[in-house]
Amino acid sequence: MLAQKQAEEEMVSSFNEGENEEKEEDNKGDDDSIFSVKSLLWHGGSVYDAWFSCASNQVAQVLLTLPYSFSQMGMLSGIILQVFYGIMGSWTAYLISVLYVEYRSRKEKENVSFKNHVIQWFEVLDGLLGPTWKAVGLAFNCTFLLFGSVIQLIACASNIYYINDKLDKRTWTYIFGACCATTVFIPSFHNYRIWSFLGLGMTTYTAWYMTIASIAHGQAEGVTHSGPNKLVLYFTGATNILYTFGGHAVTVEIMHAMWKPQKFKYIYLLATLYVFTLTIPSATAVYWAFGDELLTHSNAFSLLPNSGWRDAAVLLMLIHQFITFGFACTPLYFVWEKVVGMHDTKSIFLRALTRLPVVVPIWFFAIIFPFFGPINSAVGALLVSFTVYIIPALAHMLTYRSASARQNAAEKPPSFLPSWTAMYLLNGFIVVWVLIVGFGLGGWASMTNFIRQVNTFGLFAKCYQCPPAAAAKHH
Repeated sequence: MLAQKQAEEEMVSSFNEGENEEKEEDNKGDDDSIFSVKSLLWHGGSVYDAWFSCASNQVAQVLLTLPYSFSQMGMLSGIILQVFYGIMGSWTAYLISVLYVEYRSRKEKENVSFKNHVIQWFEVLDGLLGPTWKAVGLAFNCTFLLFGSVIQLIACASNIYYINDKLDKRTWTYIFGACCATTVFIPSFHNYRIWSFLGLGMTTYTAWYMTIASIAHGQAEGVTHSGPNKLVLYFTGATNILYTFGGHAVTVEIMHAMWKPQKFKYIYLLATLYVFTLTIPSATAVYWAFGDELLTHSNAFSLLPNSGWRDAAVLLMLIHQFITFGFACTPLYFVWEKVVGMHDTKSIFLRALTRLPVVVPIWFFAIIFPFFGPINSAVGALLVSFTVYIIPALAHMLTYRSASARQNAAEKPPSFLPSWTAMYLLNGFIVVWVLIVGFGLGGWASMTNFIRQVNTFGLFAKCYQCPPAAAAKHH
């Protein structure tokens, strides 16, 4: 027992060596005071920073589409599946953290230094399972993060329209694409401390505004709650919830930004428990108030009454979506830097210039597919199902398939599930469930719904789901 503890302490010391050097370099020239402004706002690497990053990143614009999902699948299913996928997502985030620690510990034994290098998920897969897994992880992760960024731009345009409808949503997408491109100047997840803190405050305000405003408004005249009544709609809503708790495509990058990444284990679960206090009350209250109207209003802001409180929520969500765009894009920036050989460059301006080409395809796709709501479900079914659930569970099973790997594992099974057999059974269940329900049924339903939106509104739609008079004016 003593030997194991000493080994863990050595690992912690080794893990922190590179980060502490980086922290010391970052702080050169700062005031000697521990609480210098730069350190307080810029250099985030604590457990609390990681918690804020996970919680803030998980509930961006999807907060506004969950009432839409409730209208598709009914209130009871909506609540149950939020809890189910929230716990499942927390488990696979835990698996990712275990695999990161395993990869890092193996590399540390080989005296590999990660100074000026951010470890990413595809590198973990490569180190543990080989180049084929690296290629699969890279393809799914990058595509998911790209469309995750696209969704943030679509959400920005959709939200600002409810404050200023003088411009159509497509024009707002152009404008916010330019604004979000400024995230190229944020070097890494170390530097999101103040943004993560503010971002979570913004979504907390918005969620409770939605809850209170819906209750104060009361049920709309003649409101009906007919869901679920179509399988297509039911599984579309279910995959949007799958997407909601699939925000940990950036888990490895958040862990790497921590001074002590081995402490990440249960952070995602704690973040998810807080997120439940935002998503369940707000979605329940809005669906109770407006019912089936939400089937044609995927953005909850479109039904809530005009007020200063609503405008404040819209503005806060716009800022938060800018932050989330940065969260989703930063791993893509890292990948691109590595491709062009600029990842270890210390000049912020040179790295920012290198990163700009990443923003262009995101901008382009947001203009082609402006379908706020349906695109979440499509991304959830086709990308999140693999990136966040299936690949981590399979990777964990294959990494520890041999007795020697289990015996020498850097992280043993958790105390609440101490058996390797139980872990294999749980991981196997996740793979089968998500493959059939998430990817299979969810993919069928979400793509059917997505194609219906394309046929109804067309590609490059100027004003998706705008009131008829407003849409005609813009055309």
